[in-house]
Amino acid sequence: MEFLVASAIGVLTSGGLYLMLRLRTFPVILGMSLLTYAVNVFLFASGRLTVGAPPILSDATVYTDPLPQALVLTAIVISFGMTAVVVMIGLGAFLGSDDDHVDDPAGDPVTADDEVEGTS
Repeated sequence: MEFLVASAIGVLTSGGLYLMLRLRTFPVILGMSLLTYAVNVFLFASGRLTVGAPPILSDATVYTDPLPQALVLTAIVISFGMTAVVVMIGLGAFLGSDDDHVDDPAGDPVTADDEVEGTS
């Protein structure tokens, strides 16, 4: 069971990083979502992977820690809000420039000499 969860976290992380390095807005948003899913599964798995165990301390010898479950619920809400913000920023950038590239346009890089000449 642990190997399956660890493999799922690895696949989600690698897929999320690959999509985050793309140059378009939509794959970046999907990559960010995959990374948040990977972090949520990691947090949830940190509270022990037990089946049928009570979520609080009792007389049972095996229990599940409720703190990672609360952290995952909080992370889900935060990731939903951040996804909405990034979608709106991407939509605004697309409507403003009719292009959804994430990187800056290729142009003249500013050198140190240009900055010195402009100040004198």
